[in-house]
Amino acid sequence: MIKPVRKEFRKLVTRDEAGRIIKNLDIKPHSEEVDIENAFGHILAQDVVSGVDVPPFTRASMDGYAVRASDTYPAREDSPIGLKLTGSIPAGVNPELVLEKGEAAEIATGAVMPEGADSVVMVEYTNLDKDVFIHRPVSINENVMQAGSDIMAGERVLAKGTYLGAREIGVLCAIGKRKINILGLTVGIISTGNELQEPGSVLEAGEIYDVNSFSLSCGIKECGGTPVRYGKVKDDETEIKNALIELSKACDIILTSGSTSAGSGDVMYRIIEENGEVLAHGIDIKPGKPAIIGKIFGKIIFGLPGYPASALTIFNEFVAPMIRKMTGKKITHNNIKAHLAVRIRSDGRSQLLPVGLIRDMAYPIEKGSGAITTLSEADGFIEIPSTVEIIEAGEVVEVTLYREIDDPDLFFVGSQCFGLDTIADLADLKMRIINVGSTGGLSAIKNGIADIAGVHLLHESGVYNIPFLEKFAIVDAVLVKGYLREQGLIIKPDSKIREFEDIINARFINRNTGSGTRVMTDMKLKDIAKMRNITFEDLINSIKGYHTEAKTHSAVAAAVKLGKADVGVGIRTAAELNGLKFIKIADEEYDFVIPKRLIGCMEIRKFLDSLRSKEFREKLPHGLSVYERTGEIVSANIISFEI
Repeated sequence: MIKPVRKEFRKLVTRDEAGRIIKNLDIKPHSEEVDIENAFGHILAQDVVSGVDVPPFTRASMDGYAVRASDTYPAREDSPIGLKLTGSIPAGVNPELVLEKGEAAEIATGAVMPEGADSVVMVEYTNLDKDVFIHRPVSINENVMQAGSDIMAGERVLAKGTYLGAREIGVLCAIGKRKINILGLTVGIISTGNELQEPGSVLEAGEIYDVNSFSLSCGIKECGGTPVRYGKVKDDETEIKNALIELSKACDIILTSGSTSAGSGDVMYRIIEENGEVLAHGIDIKPGKPAIIGKIFGKIIFGLPGYPASALTIFNEFVAPMIRKMTGKKITHNNIKAHLAVRIRSDGRSQLLPVGLIRDMAYPIEKGSGAITTLSEADGFIEIPSTVEIIEAGEVVEVTLYREIDDPDLFFVGSQCFGLDTIADLADLKMRIINVGSTGGLSAIKNGIADIAGVHLLHESGVYNIPFLEKFAIVDAVLVKGYLREQGLIIKPDSKIREFEDIINARFINRNTGSGTRVMTDMKLKDIAKMRNITFEDLINSIKGYHTEAKTHSAVAAAVKLGKADVGVGIRTAAELNGLKFIKIADEEYDFVIPKRLIGCMEIRKFLDSLRSKEFREKLPHGLSVYERTGEIVSANIISFEI
């Protein structure tokens, strides 16, 4: 006997209301560990922090000859300089030779730089005739990649929630990760209907093939989810309920198709209501009106209409975006127009330049050909033809995207520091960070590109950062005092070095000219020279290795760890992450420069509140600390004020 049809639709919700209901659903993907070859297309379930420096040692970035840069300065094409060849250094070995003045060593790309060498002359600018003849000079660190210049040990290289594409997988390999935790979303599928049969079977009168469970399964895969197809279930309350119980134990969310309308034979909404909660029954949309959003047996459930077109319409409109959000599966976009943030010069060759996109601005990501993070930090690339030499800042460029753009809350440019991650996490801010050093950050503020710059520049007066606002003619920004970073001697655990003055009689590895660490080192050495009644030049020339420069704190630690130097000056974190001893000699001030026009905006307030919070003080990595000036705001004309 055919039961009469009873209409029992609840009040229809609008499309926007349905979207708000779904947005407020508490859906949490699960975490699972997979091999990196199976991680592509998924989302990181937790932060990935590097346990190693990349590269792990200072290495040659070109085939050629390791030299002392000062030996090559007189070299000219018509008047080459001859250097004594002392050996050959292949990749994969730690050379024992020490390069003296007037000597050179053949070196392969990727090989460890020998002690005493500070640059590499490309092989095409040399010729070999017993001695090595150099036809053009090189500068310090030319064709050399410093330890940790790409990735520092202890650095968060990929944040929780990052989509794992080919570039991100490359970063994981670069730091030696074999397994990784990803976010997974398992979606159970039930097709209801007495008339349904599996494709391939012979249909009887009144029967149709099950379309929805297969098409929805493909749609879930396209969105990055893992489908669990339960198959067809008859229009029977007990059978449907049992299937829902089984899927609720194994899946994160459940999709059903059919039995969602208001007829007496459509029982899905009643089962959900009796065993959970109906959040919406009926959406004011065509096709797809008889749809259900609810909760059952502790899981979110979407009841889709039985007609395939209606089921897929509701799936694509409401369910697919939610799954993509959980799994990180992006909709591919081909290109976008943007304005170039800075002036760039090409070298006369066709170039695909990686760029990061920030608020309609394309910012070049240039870390060198040996840096794996160049591509992982980029959103896409611009193509520069060989006929174009210069593209001016502000010009419109076409960016071919790697992925869908996810706008950040704040755009940070400057010197990277481990404390930044702590602030961003506490403030719940999505920060886009481009590491170009302190001076690069100040330039970005001056040109109106960055929201925040991180700086730690020491002036010869002994004052950190503030004098450089005037030097860079920055008047429409303020300086916010940040936190302290411990600077000190980095030595081996069994070293006999006890104080700063001991570096004079040791093999030293210095920091690069212009760095805050270098300025601090020179100031202390000038004090020693004055105390000994000798010139500064005489003192530094007596220190073995003073003129050998390292661009990163990690490079200093790597030189000591590999036995290339006895001591260097750097931050505590670099020493401890490399298993080395640290002797504190000073505190470095790491501050933030922020445009005045942004100082009152919500995101900046959240940033400053986190900087000043008790939680920040407690969660700072070892070697970093707040002090009485943390969070103090100083204007460009050095007048303190509060917001």
